[in-house]
Amino acid sequence: MAMAAVGIGGGGGALGLLAPRRRAASWSGAGGATAAARRRPLVAVVRASYEAGVGVMATKVGMMTYFDPATGKPVPVTVVGFRDGGNVVTQVKTAATDGYDAVQVGYHGVREEKLTRPELGHLGKAGAPPLRHLQEFRLQSVDGYDPGQPLDFADMFKEGDLVDISGKSIGKGFQGGIKRHNFKRGLMTHGSKSHRALGSIGAGTTPGRVYKGKKMPGRMGGTKTKIRKLKIVKIDNDLKVVMIKGAVPGKPGNLLRIAPAKIVGKNIPKN
Repeated sequence: MAMAAVGIGGGGGALGLLAPRRRAASWSGAGGATAAARRRPLVAVVRASYEAGVGVMATKVGMMTYFDPATGKPVPVTVVGFRDGGNVVTQVKTAATDGYDAVQVGYHGVREEKLTRPELGHLGKAGAPPLRHLQEFRLQSVDGYDPGQPLDFADMFKEGDLVDISGKSIGKGFQGGIKRHNFKRGLMTHGSKSHRALGSIGAGTTPGRVYKGKKMPGRMGGTKTKIRKLKIVKIDNDLKVVMIKGAVPGKPGNLLRIAPAKIVGKNIPKN
């Protein structure tokens, strides 16, 4: 704590917190912090995983049963639709200007009154209409993408492709350990006094505390969830909907992020 106080009090600011512990005696003010900064400059590192390709945003419509024309078997599918305005490229980021390569996509057209002036200025620079949602897809190369370019799902994906879908899961409120973590309940008879209670959460004297991350009752759901490698069953260009096998996060009307499925060694490098 003394070392942190000296670093903040001097001219170095947060640089004092990054100094090696063995050099604590040499930190006497702004001069030491400036010298350390010259010896080992700080480099901003963007830590984010690569996408297998540019994806789109969509809206969950609901679930239904789709009968495969070839086999006649029922397939549970989620119907995904697209709101007015579609998906538009709003910004192309490169390593030269932003430190990494990414494509920013906008979705869901709205009235200008729904956005702030900075948001309208950002979209206007790209020649895009007012859009409610903006998301990035970090890539290894952004060749072939320009600001204002519309993205059509039927041109980017085909039936049979695998996709990764992420969205906000349904919130279930405060739940107990049995529902939240699939804990096992106690006996309901034979004089048992512990039915659905959590039970012991740790030892006494040692360690004398509860470990961080202990599975306990708490708020369940309402978090970002990704389901990987879901299969596209059908693309209906007339109705502008997509049928995807299985369930996706959230309730009807939920915003979804659809991207090509990551397959290491095929569209994602092993390193």
